[in-house]
Amino acid sequence: MIYFEDIEPGTKTSFGSYHVTHEEVVEFASKYDPQPFHLSDEAAAQTHFGRLSASGWHTCAMMMAMLVENMKNTRQAGLGSPGQEELRWLKPVYPGDTLSVETEILDKRPSQSRPEMGSYRSRITVRNQHGDAVMTTIAIGLIRTRTGTWG
Repeated sequence: MIYFEDIEPGTKTSFGSYHVTHEEVVEFASKYDPQPFHLSDEAAAQTHFGRLSASGWHTCAMMMAMLVENMKNTRQAGLGSPGQEELRWLKPVYPGDTLSVETEILDKRPSQSRPEMGSYRSRITVRNQHGDAVMTTIAIGLIRTRTGTWG
């Protein structure tokens, strides 16, 4: 189990493999981001994307799926997240792409009001099969301390 005390700024980790399918791109977009270039090859061909592309929000969801899968193998005393500091979609994600994740711990700090927890910031980069960064975000994680008492 990884606790706040185990988090080391500068630590980098790479993991995950998520194959993006045409069907999933259209299904996600139909439900959550129904813009024409996420729904139709023909409509997407008329844009700067050139072909059907995944919604950026879909890319976020695929990133989250890989993060959670990785947490199954690397257990943490995680307590959720208060949010993201920034989010950038750098390149389109297309059906047929295979995505992976790279994280880098930027910093950490103990809670001033809750000694049983701390927080850390990590830069998350989603890459395609060519190694190109397609998305970056800086995430804030909350994590339990090893020595703190809960309550």
